[in-house]
Amino acid sequence: MDKGRKNIVITGAAGGLGQAFALSFAKRGAAIAAVDLADCAGTVALVREAGGECVGISADVTKGDSVAAMCARADAELGGIDGLVNNAAIYAGLKMAPFDQIDEKDWDLVFNVNVKGVWLCSKAALPYMKKRGGGSIVNISSASIFEGNPYFAHYVASKGAVWALTRSISRNVGEYGIRANSVTPGYTMTDASKGLAGDPESFKKNYEDNIAARAVKRAMEPTDVVGAVWFLLNDDSAFITGQNINVDGGSIHY
Repeated sequence: MDKGRKNIVITGAAGGLGQAFALSFAKRGAAIAAVDLADCAGTVALVREAGGECVGISADVTKGDSVAAMCARADAELGGIDGLVNNAAIYAGLKMAPFDQIDEKDWDLVFNVNVKGVWLCSKAALPYMKKRGGGSIVNISSASIFEGNPYFAHYVASKGAVWALTRSISRNVGEYGIRANSVTPGYTMTDASKGLAGDPESFKKNYEDNIAARAVKRAMEPTDVVGAVWFLLNDDSAFITGQNINVDGGSIHY
């Protein structure tokens, strides 16, 4: 594996956590492929304004052909793939409801993006990491899998599947010098999170309840997650695989 610059593919990079990852990792010397179904022009501009290297790629993580083309382009334009951050997920716009009131189409959509997307992207990136002699896959799960939110069963179950899938992938890829780990962020102040609670009063209560539950008594920002993900991407974590880092300010101890 190249001990110098890391070439990192980040899915779901048009905004939120994905955009924060792209900007932070580029400032640390990585070259970025910002991937999303939405336009990544804003992320590309931010990274380049900061002096970093970034290419925007449109891809649908639920479709194998699209993901294969995305990895081929990232490899060609960056000169290889060292890291993959599977961040793309259905979260914004989901309706909170008891599990027995979730629409079947919504359930299938969440699993298609949140779980199948992780599998397809990891599968597509694998040959390129093998070619580099190693690599790191970091899958973004969610601290909600420990909390068991009763009104978000499709999302919680999908993120639990991401955690389990990560552990299985790590057993497959270790012989190639490739690692797979996950990160479980807590309730993070992205635009998606702010819109999830619905009306301003519900958001305020959710916001305050989350802070009250933490050992670190403040709101959690996207920048709070980047350090853990970067650690798992770089060579400082070269002997860590199949593990999870929980980043939630001390809400959950497991």
